Amino acid sequence: MRHFLIALFVCLLPASFVHAEGKPNIILIMADDIGYECYGCYGSEQYSTPNIDRLAEKGMRFDHCYSQPLCTPSRVKIMTGVSNVRNYAGFSVLRSDQKTFGHHLQKAGYKTMVAGKWQLLGAEHYSKQFRLKGSWPLKTGFDSACVWQVDKLGDRFWNPLLWIREGMDESTEANKQFKKDDYGPDIIVDEIGNFMESQHDAGNPFLVYYPMILVHNPFLPTPHSESRKSKDKQKNFEDMVAYMDHLIGDIVKKTEDLGIAENTLIMVTGDNGTNKAITSKLGDRTIKGGKGLTTDAGTRVAFVSYWPETIKAGSVCDDLVDFSDFLPTMVETAGGEIPAETDGRSFLPQLKGKEGNPRDWMFCYYNPRPERTKPVRFVRDKEWKLYGNGHFYHVATDPEEKAGVEPDGESTAPYQKLKAALDSMPAEGQMLLDFGKAN
Repeated sequence: MRHFLIALFVCLLPASFVHAEGKPNIILIMADDIGYECYGCYGSEQYSTPNIDRLAEKGMRFDHCYSQPLCTPSRVKIMTGVSNVRNYAGFSVLRSDQKTFGHHLQKAGYKTMVAGKWQLLGAEHYSKQFRLKGSWPLKTGFDSACVWQVDKLGDRFWNPLLWIREGMDESTEANKQFKKDDYGPDIIVDEIGNFMESQHDAGNPFLVYYPMILVHNPFLPTPHSESRKSKDKQKNFEDMVAYMDHLIGDIVKKTEDLGIAENTLIMVTGDNGTNKAITSKLGDRTIKGGKGLTTDAGTRVAFVSYWPETIKAGSVCDDLVDFSDFLPTMVETAGGEIPAETDGRSFLPQLKGKEGNPRDWMFCYYNPRPERTKPVRFVRDKEWKLYGNGHFYHVATDPEEKAGVEPDGESTAPYQKLKAALDSMPAEGQMLLDFGKAN
């Protein structure tokens, strides 16, 4: 009788109370083509990012987070927790045999959504050898999707073409053409809000993976711009950064309105450096966008985490974070089992104010177009960087890598450490198109 009354009491509790005692929600936001130099919390006075700055003020800022230099390599790495040297097959392609954090969180009892930019199937505008050779959104561990560029291209900002689906057969058409005054990022965030609300009402822990379509070119005015006719790329980019921040603020506010902010981990980062057409001021430095480059300008990205009552407000973490680290962190947060094959290392302890097990170095294998490019390999720590061709830099003082260093004296030990790390990783990556058939 006692057990029956306890069960009845739990059933009668509001879903929000029951869920608050369970698994935390996870929201991973990854902006498109924006380096660390474009955020106020990293010292910028050029860009308006008050919502992200507030997350850093109330949460934790990481000063050494590194992505891959380009979009598809970064997306493959962050979603799978595996170095590109082990699973990267081609631009716009995520191998269909890969397990993502979506799969792992589904297994841990989460409802999952991806919303934003996909570009992982091989859409119709790519060469035939890549078309449909990758992965469909709902086959990669997501229950719902509202994304741009799955099998078709279309516009992403104004007059967008979006692929929208929730738990349906993916063999049928899911592309929806919106009107000329509809703004894609707004539609996507509305869908995210609806998903969050429905899962909260159902008492389900949820994962939202939001790889944004902002702030990638074309650099167009936003709904908050003074004029829809502006052709000024730099000004439009600055407006897009501000609107990116505005939408992130909307998502944070949704967690507050639903009463789930204290039970939701929000992480904000970027997929690679800023577009080369953009120039930014950071203190007394002028930083030209480094998208596609292996320098800091192409790989150093902002990373802010917010989790009220779990992350200490105003924290700054100086540990190295590699994109492969997000998957094990999310799986551990969800109470799942971290896969043995990951190259990542969970930083959940650091989020909770503990020392954790920070990495001594991170490895990058970069070969975005293996059908026509040669791979670039490097390892780095917070101060030094060693390439596979032997070039060695003190990046703490030379982030643009203008002056190579001959290992001698104080630099000998760092060189030997990074050389051993480089030798521990494979020198060759996947063969082109060696990824089986699409799902």
